[in-house]
Amino acid sequence: KEILEKYHDLFALQWEGVIGNMCVPSQAEWQQLLTNCSAFLFYGMERLMSHVLLNWLVAMNIPKCRLVILLDLVRSQQSYQRITNSDVHKSCLHIALEKPTETAMLLSLTGVGSVIATQWYTTLQENAERLEILFENLLSFGKTTGQTVHVLQK
Repeated sequence: KEILEKYHDLFALQWEGVIGNMCVPSQAEWQQLLTNCSAFLFYGMERLMSHVLLNWLVAMNIPKCRLVILLDLVRSQQSYQRITNSDVHKSCLHIALEKPTETAMLLSLTGVGSVIATQWYTTLQENAERLEILFENLLSFGKTTGQTVHVLQK
């Protein structure tokens, strides 16, 4: 919340979505958020695809979304239990499609222009630091996504 508030004045358009753990978005809400945005940020526990139905995503067409930032792959005891219970009902192939590279490919196939994503498990604090760097470079300095990712790699 603090990072969003810090950079709020630099946004040309309004942010819309779900913040915090107030509620879990429904599949219809995920669909609405993805199809009506020019940029999408997921900052949360586990992997994005554990929240979004795979069959639903692959059928989507979301060319208006030019950038997806996935700051996911954070694990807690509670999130690990939730994902373990969920994965029991999925095939090995389905679970494989939820990995970071595969998720980026699926998003690209639906029309997303660029995907910035973590590739391995991390902490909320590390993702907060990444988000700060992303916003500072993209919004304050006006760097391109490629230049910003290069800063993150350093």
